Amino acid sequence: MPSGTADIALRTEGRAGIVTLNRPRAINALTHAMVLAVDTALTAWEHDPAVHTVVIEGAGERGLCAGGDIRAIHDAARAGGSAAQAFWRDEYRLNARIARYPKPYVALMDGIVMGGGVGVSAHGSVRVVTERSRVAMPETGIGFVPDVGGTRLLGRAPGELGTHLALTGTPVGAADALLAGLADHFVPAAGLPALVRDLAVLPAAEAVARHTGTAPPGVLAEQRGWIDACYPADTVETVVERLLDSGVPAAKEAATTLLAKSPTALKTTLATLRRSRGLATLEEVLDLEFRVSSAALTTPDLVEGIRAQVVDKDRAPRWTPATLPEVTDADVARFFAPPPGGDLGLAGALRTRTTPSSGPPPGSEVSGPRSGGEVSGPRGGA
Repeated sequence: MPSGTADIALRTEGRAGIVTLNRPRAINALTHAMVLAVDTALTAWEHDPAVHTVVIEGAGERGLCAGGDIRAIHDAARAGGSAAQAFWRDEYRLNARIARYPKPYVALMDGIVMGGGVGVSAHGSVRVVTERSRVAMPETGIGFVPDVGGTRLLGRAPGELGTHLALTGTPVGAADALLAGLADHFVPAAGLPALVRDLAVLPAAEAVARHTGTAPPGVLAEQRGWIDACYPADTVETVVERLLDSGVPAAKEAATTLLAKSPTALKTTLATLRRSRGLATLEEVLDLEFRVSSAALTTPDLVEGIRAQVVDKDRAPRWTPATLPEVTDADVARFFAPPPGGDLGLAGALRTRTTPSSGPPPGSEVSGPRSGGEVSGPRGGA
């Protein structure tokens, strides 16, 4: 059995290998050591014939994972960024591995699931939300851009739902996570312990089917009209103008939300979303996002956003530039240049592994929209 760290608990129960993110006071925010420990466990369990299903859950009552440790990213950005880049290299590799894992990977997305928490859950083959779930990619509020494959997930949401969620960072509940393609099944929170017990003795598909229910109503289905009308634009300025002119109170609230975010992050997020839609695999998207994340380390907004939201908590970031018109096309274009330390290279590694004679990598045949395959659903169901 693989060993964990102080912040990761690993155990096997029957046919299931269970990862528990174990930093409840930090809502299980990911550190670099935690990412490496999860990857090590996946390696061991992939080759262990006694383990048929992997489950990931969060300790405590607040959520699966609130994201990466952004205080550490703040400190790394101020120190030059190399530590943050090293973290992202391993985190994004883990995200890609989860999407192509050859055994069912069951993510219990209970409570808060944001940023890096989406990365370790929403690329899995079996994604379970509860009535307590609050799923979001809130990066624009800290001067950053959705990463961990989030622009692929949101770029493939119906209509312009993903653009709305990516730019505003709005958290969604269970029904809306299902609608947006961020989750597959609803299970009441009280039923999760029984689900885990069944995963220890039953094939994953059968165990989940025993506990799946109907999620409480969401809000996005009713908002599709103004969202789909306002967000298919080439510029954030046009999106804001349409939202303000729509006459819909919720749309006006969305415009107000956008105008409080980092203008640079908003424009870069929209550009990244549009680019990611044209990429064939999750690996290509993660390569793109690594460029964007690396560039963000050199801008003032990331440090300032984390300072305002997490460090000083004054909730009054001073963005540079301060307005959308001040952010030029050249400002956005620099986010897509190769980083000084070199590209992530996941897409190239995938092409090297996948040849006409060897066929697709393990698990890709059922990877669905999360990794660029054609078929969705639990892998293997074993």
